[in-house]
Amino acid sequence: MAEVVSTNQFRNGMHVELDGQVWRIVEFQHVKPGKGGAFVRTKVKNLDSGAVVDRTFRAGEKMPRVHTETKSVQYLYDAGEEVIFMDQESYEQITLPRRDVAADLEFLQPGSSVLLLMVDGRPAGMDLPASVELTVKETEPGVRGDTVSNVTKAATLETGAVVRVPLFVNIGDRIKVDTRERRYISRV
Repeated sequence: MAEVVSTNQFRNGMHVELDGQVWRIVEFQHVKPGKGGAFVRTKVKNLDSGAVVDRTFRAGEKMPRVHTETKSVQYLYDAGEEVIFMDQESYEQITLPRRDVAADLEFLQPGSSVLLLMVDGRPAGMDLPASVELTVKETEPGVRGDTVSNVTKAATLETGAVVRVPLFVNIGDRIKVDTRERRYISRV
C-alpha cells in the first residue's frame, strides 16, 4: 500500500500519482477565497512526457505519494542536449536530458554536489541546496549614495542565472542566492 499524502502536505519536488501516472510538484499555492472552500493550485510535471500542467485540488484531498530515493551526485559538465553527473558512491556517470534540468542548472557550477531524485530507479529531478554562493559577472555599476531600500537591478551570475540584487552589489561580488525562490539573500 502506497503512502497517502494530503494536499496540505504538498512540497515542491514531491512526487505523487495522478491518473495512474507519476507527477512531480513544480510549485503549489494554498488559496482560501472569501467565499467557498479552500483549494490548492498546483503546477505539476509528468515524469514520462515532461508536460507541465496546472491542476487544482480541494484542500485536504488525498492521493498516493510516489516514493523517491535520493542519490548524491556531482555535476560534471553540460554536453549540449545532455547533462552529465557522477554518482559519488559508485563513480558511475549518469546522463540526463538538458530540458529536464535546465532551470536547476542556472545555479550549478561544474563540481557541485546535488541530490538526484530517483523514482523506480530512474532520474526524476534534482534537489538543489537551499542557497548557493555565486559571483556576479555582469550588472550595472552601483553609484555612491544608492542606499534606498527595496530598489533592485538585474545581475547576471557566473552560471548564467539572472537575479535581482540591491543597487550596492557590483561586478565581482560574491552573493548568496536562494535557489527555490531565485532571489538574492546577501553579499558574502
